[in-house]
Amino acid sequence: MAAASGEVVAFLGLGQMGRPMARLLRNAGYRLQAFDVSPQSRALYEADGGATVGSEAEACRGAALVITMLPNGGIVQDALIKSGAVKGVASGALVIEMSSSAPMQTRRLGEILGDQGVALIDAPVSGGVARATTGKLAIMVGGAVENLERARPLLQCMAQSILRVGPLGAGHAMKALNNYVSAAGLVAACEAVIVGRAFGLDPETIVDTLNASTGRNNSTETKMKPFVLSGSFGSGFAAALMAKDVATALDLAKSVGIDADGIAAAAALWREASGAMKPGADHTAIFEFLSEREGKKGE
Repeated sequence: MAAASGEVVAFLGLGQMGRPMARLLRNAGYRLQAFDVSPQSRALYEADGGATVGSEAEACRGAALVITMLPNGGIVQDALIKSGAVKGVASGALVIEMSSSAPMQTRRLGEILGDQGVALIDAPVSGGVARATTGKLAIMVGGAVENLERARPLLQCMAQSILRVGPLGAGHAMKALNNYVSAAGLVAACEAVIVGRAFGLDPETIVDTLNASTGRNNSTETKMKPFVLSGSFGSGFAAALMAKDVATALDLAKSVGIDADGIAAAAALWREASGAMKPGADHTAIFEFLSEREGKKGE
């Protein structure tokens, strides 16, 4: 783990992912000024030993590095620009945008921040709450090499792998595509269990066999038994966020003139599922949605 510098770090977003990430930075010795608009999120962070401030502006005041870990790019722009918080950062500050945002929106944010003398990289993460807690996230970075190198010591506190995938916006493009593949893999695994169970196969045997065969994927390895077959549906990543990320992947495909039928189908399915689920439902609960839909077809 890299040693912390004496620079002040603003951390905006203390949700399920942000809290453990901020904890790792705090434990590494970074001087954090942390904030979340949710009083509950702030209380949970404080109960974990962290300290919070009262606003985005207070978090950003004097900060040389600003981390955003928020639901989407629109909220990021509100937190930094609309609130005026970015005006209080240190001269030559760097914003590290770790949310799952739309790539073109990220490029526009880069232009706005650049006009104010603030640099930006997009650095979304993959790995979920478990890997956020252990500091083993995969971080996909878009932006100038020199800005990545400036952020690298801090990112190393949270990551198992740091991958520069291209210029500004490329990290968010890669995250959307990654989550499309992840979402499709989960649906495939769930449908395999639903069909196999109807035939008379044991669900655990199905998952074990997939994991010993070419059908193995992240969902079969890390989600099906602990969160789907157990019925807990508590992986820590919301169905609405997965639906949003797959929609972002579809928007990306359209922006480059590609008719991606698989992404379009996945986006439609996840949009329908997210709308049918209860608010805040975990993305692994798509198994229940798929099961209930098949049951209704048989009525």
